[in-house]
Amino acid sequence: MKAEKISEAVVRRLPVYLRHLTELHKREVMTVSSQELGQKLDLNPAQIRKDLAYFGDFGRKGIGYDVSYLIEKIRHILKLDRQINVALIGAGNLGHALSNYNMYLKESMKIVAVFDSYTPKIGTKINMLTVQPIEELKETVIEKNIRVGIITVPDSEAQRVADQLVEAGVEAILNFAPTVLKVPTEVRIHAADFTTDLLSLAYYLDNGKETEVHDNDKQPEEVDH
Repeated sequence: MKAEKISEAVVRRLPVYLRHLTELHKREVMTVSSQELGQKLDLNPAQIRKDLAYFGDFGRKGIGYDVSYLIEKIRHILKLDRQINVALIGAGNLGHALSNYNMYLKESMKIVAVFDSYTPKIGTKINMLTVQPIEELKETVIEKNIRVGIITVPDSEAQRVADQLVEAGVEAILNFAPTVLKVPTEVRIHAADFTTDLLSLAYYLDNGKETEVHDNDKQPEEVDH
């Protein structure tokens, strides 16, 4: 099946499968069934089988999935069987945290360059990387074959940075700025707006209690005697 026919929901579930399979591999688990995956990930086993079937026949009836083999296949599907170089723009607290976490993960998607426009930050170090001026972005993208950009700048600067990343030739952008960015259709962009996610949680706080209070506030109906 062609890649464009695979829904975004399926693609977003693949890393979830990969993460759990990797944990199983660390525990030396050899095989796993869709039922076991479903119970652990709170997903329908039929959905898991359907997701994986888009890309091939990886399981064996009565046995399940070979953990090592499925890890290899999902990594290949996600193009994680090769190094993908990433540029991070914004060397503030969030940029530092993401760079440190990326180095800790030792994953295939590797931050290889960090940029900022704030002069005092230029030349400082984040792990083994020297913060570069944003003016060097295009040259560095070409030189280091950078394909993905991460934006961790204030929302007022995010669109300008996105434009610079597009002009430099990146193919995908992960945006942490709390704003909607416009990019050409050929550039894939994902938003990681955890501020919105956090604020939306407030809606669910004390919902049960509020319902109970509202019910108690109702005036009793008058009964004719």
